[in-house]
Amino acid sequence: MHELSICRSIVDIVDRHAAGREVRIVHLQVGALRQIVPDTLVYCWALMNADTPLASSELRVESIPGAIRCRPCDRRQSLAESVLICGNCGGQDVEIVAGEEFLITTLDLAEA
Repeated sequence: MHELSICRSIVDIVDRHAAGREVRIVHLQVGALRQIVPDTLVYCWALMNADTPLASSELRVESIPGAIRCRPCDRRQSLAESVLICGNCGGQDVEIVAGEEFLITTLDLAEA
């Protein structure tokens, strides 16, 4: 369960940026190709922060679907599966254009 170590890293970043202010919500984007289970990440967040200043905070995870662009035919398509083949021309010369995100986008802090 690598989500637990990922949560530790998120906590470190959040603590640094919150600078002692109360954190209400941490907004996070996670790409579908990242091999991270969002529900497990949220569970680990609650478990890890149970007796800390972040205990009342919520981790909101936005899942970003995978998408590729075929270089030869320039078609962009969403991925239903992790198959990196163009559905238009069958080409394998593709680039991933979405789904690898892992980003804390915003923190909602309590009013001072």
